[in-house]
Amino acid sequence: MERLPKIAIPAFIVAVFLIILIAKSAVTVESGEAGVLYKTFGGGVVTDEPPLGEGFHVVAPWNEVFIYEVRQQSLDEKMQVLSSNGLEIKLDASVWFQPEYSALGKLHQEKGEAYIQRLLQPAVRSAARAVVGRYNPEQLYASKREAIQKEIYEETNILLAEQYVQVNEVLVRDVSLPSTIKDAIERKLRQEQESLEYEFRLTKAEQEAERQRIDAEGKARANRILSESLTDKVLQEKGIQATLELAKSGNAKTVIIGSGENGLPLILGDN
Repeated sequence: MERLPKIAIPAFIVAVFLIILIAKSAVTVESGEAGVLYKTFGGGVVTDEPPLGEGFHVVAPWNEVFIYEVRQQSLDEKMQVLSSNGLEIKLDASVWFQPEYSALGKLHQEKGEAYIQRLLQPAVRSAARAVVGRYNPEQLYASKREAIQKEIYEETNILLAEQYVQVNEVLVRDVSLPSTIKDAIERKLRQEQESLEYEFRLTKAEQEAERQRIDAEGKARANRILSESLTDKVLQEKGIQATLELAKSGNAKTVIIGSGENGLPLILGDN
């Protein structure tokens, strides 16, 4: 009975040691994550093997695993940049990115866990300054947002080439100009719109006047042709045809051929 405490104490110590050993050796990688293995006695960060995938892993207790999120992530950036003429522009953008899965070990070794602050943010800000600096405020306000997005995306990818970070998209949510510049641009746009509307109305009026002139010329030409074709003989023939048609009516009348003015038939006795 006296020996039990002496045996229990070492057993307890061994059990605690085993629990700590197992706890240090067991690593669980959650969904959307990957682990970078660091071998304390084996050359440091493992870069020539794939990272640890999702699930349960057992590693040597003296080694360490660094967990990275490998899903697409979003970085929101609010920046103050200068336009081509030196005016301050406020740019609100979002960057969709994720670390390159196969190069996760190199990313950890060369950039570290703070790669977003050390690498991604400076690249995005530099690209935004370079791109916005190519445009004047009116272009930025009116129609260049999609072009800016594309160019910032391309510039960022150039800066991050072989840096183990994949940029999927750049979205420009808002471009804010100084209020005085914005008001001046809006006034100019309104004036341009009013000018376009006036030119449209003027063009329509000119087109209508041209249509009426052509229509009048057509009628005048038709009347001239008709007038030239109405000779005395034609008029007499038309008159005779009209008189004969009238004589066919049911009313009693007398028709005297050739007794009217200009030799036209004369109708008498109309009841």
